[in-house]
Amino acid sequence: MKSSQPYQPLLLRILHGLTGLFLVAAILTAFWTYNTFDGRWGKISLPDYPEIESLHGTFGLYTLLIFPLFVVYAFHRGQKRLLQPDSLAKLNQFGKPIWWYTLNRFSNTLIILALSFAVFSGKMMDDQWLPKGELDRFWYYAHLVSWVIIVACIALHLLLNAKVGGFPLLLSMLNWRFCDRDSPKLWPTHIAAWWSWRRSTQLSLKSISLLTALEIFVLISIVAGWIIPLFKEV
Repeated sequence: MKSSQPYQPLLLRILHGLTGLFLVAAILTAFWTYNTFDGRWGKISLPDYPEIESLHGTFGLYTLLIFPLFVVYAFHRGQKRLLQPDSLAKLNQFGKPIWWYTLNRFSNTLIILALSFAVFSGKMMDDQWLPKGELDRFWYYAHLVSWVIIVACIALHLLLNAKVGGFPLLLSMLNWRFCDRDSPKLWPTHIAAWWSWRRSTQLSLKSISLLTALEIFVLISIVAGWIIPLFKEV
């Protein structure tokens, strides 16, 4: 286990922390919602709170609002933590440190995809389905499956991060100290520089990498999650 705590960029800690906080709250209230209105695959004794679905939706909305910012950061400033072009080749080095680091990058990428599935399927639901007992809706089942997947992904994410960096790596996400280059005063400058670089970069089908394609897919799913329900209400 590493004895020293690695440094994590401040913006990563803020976006990761807010996303994680809202996501965990959404997961817990999701189970409470299932426990209240469904419970076909087992349930536990929890207080009866008829407004639990609304509370779950609130935490889901908070997650959805912060998630796009986290996605943009992860696929740009944090892209080294995600799937790499040579990741599949490195999986041949079974048991070696690079093998564990590669698995960790897979898990980091997978949890973003799983969360995009969770927020999209949640937006496709109607908040009256469960109170009316309409439990056989496709998007309700999809959202249940997304809940199971996201819980498994979080567990894998924590286990692999503990494996590659130990508790110092896990605790480093909770450290609020930051160096001068990470000062919030410099964020507008950094964002302007990144945006200028992005506008000058010519994207073509031949130049799109796997990570770029995944980023576009995730962002489109988020936008679609906002737009499609509007047509259902018309």
